[in-house]
Amino acid sequence: MKIKRCFLLLFVTLFVSFNVTAGKLRLIIVTGGHDFDREPFFQMFDSFSNMTWVEYVHPEALAKLGNVDLMTFDAVVFYDMPKTITEEEKQSYYRLLKAGKGLLFLHHSICAYQDWSEYELIVGGKYYEKKKDDKFGASSYQHDVDFYVQIVHPSHPVVKGIDEFVLSDEVYGNLEVMPEIYPLLSTDHPKSNILIGWTLTKDKSKIVYIQPGHDKKSWENEDYRRLIKQAIQFVAKK
Repeated sequence: MKIKRCFLLLFVTLFVSFNVTAGKLRLIIVTGGHDFDREPFFQMFDSFSNMTWVEYVHPEALAKLGNVDLMTFDAVVFYDMPKTITEEEKQSYYRLLKAGKGLLFLHHSICAYQDWSEYELIVGGKYYEKKKDDKFGASSYQHDVDFYVQIVHPSHPVVKGIDEFVLSDEVYGNLEVMPEIYPLLSTDHPKSNILIGWTLTKDKSKIVYIQPGHDKKSWENEDYRRLIKQAIQFVAKK
């Protein structure tokens, strides 16, 4: 009788555990190549009750993405800034795009892979550490800037229901933005690029880039959290 009770208890525990996680969006969060305050960053994702996450850290992150079962996750959040990438590692990106996995790029991820020209077509833009040519100079950054986050297309699912709000964050200036993007966020701060958030489709994947997100002043902001949550839901939706 005790054995039956034990099996029943185990079954109930597994059933409840399955139903707690069933229906939640499953994220892979890629980090590495840039320091950040880990605890408040991941607390933001913990606050999203409809999501679970695992972290992949460079230099192993892309190898893991190249081998992970594509059925075990719904979207990838990139908060990384590696300098170099191998041809084999590039295949991990192509694999995600071919499978139609949702991709969200945050903040300094736009600065990664300076020598990989196709990366800017995936993210939708590029931060230039050095000037591109005589017509397009180097990008810039400025810490601790107070600026308005303005909503370009209020009906889009990523920004729907979010009004203009203020952040204190690091801004990037003179980004190159690809013509294929659909603009979502802008600002009029003179130190910042005008466009600070957009979406695009690459192969089968929905992609969003959001420029703000340097530290906890943004991660703990309720409007910013809602923005990130809705961006994840949008890219993960088939």
